[in-house]
Amino acid sequence: MTQTPQSIIDMFTKMGQDLKIPSVDLEKIVSHHRKNLEALSASTKAAAEGATAFASKQRELIEAAMKDIQAAAQGFKMPGSPQEAMQAQAEFAKKAMEAAIKNTKDMAELVQKSNQDAMKIIQDRMKESFEEIRASFTKK
Repeated sequence: MTQTPQSIIDMFTKMGQDLKIPSVDLEKIVSHHRKNLEALSASTKAAAEGATAFASKQRELIEAAMKDIQAAAQGFKMPGSPQEAMQAQAEFAKKAMEAAIKNTKDMAELVQKSNQDAMKIIQDRMKESFEEIRASFTKK
């Protein structure tokens, strides 16, 4: 008696049928992973856009600081008394500190928003993925 050679795929298919293993829908699996990769790509894009906005804001702040320093240097005149000199220095330091605090807050908010946008994309995809998995188990 001669046996005809079987491919490994045929053997596993027959074994799966004999053991009554449910069939796997490869198209659904590929689609699921494609959606995961698309979400990851969108999340990465959102993070990159946030980094670009951050760098742009930094450049803007540095340019503004340089203009402020130039304006202060051009408008500098020797005060008449030591008290006036101290007051002028204190005023300049106060303005610089207020600007630094505001700019730090703005930058922190920008980074936080960028991170939230990127994470929301991933979280939404995770929720959708769980729903897909749940739906695949409830259909029969």
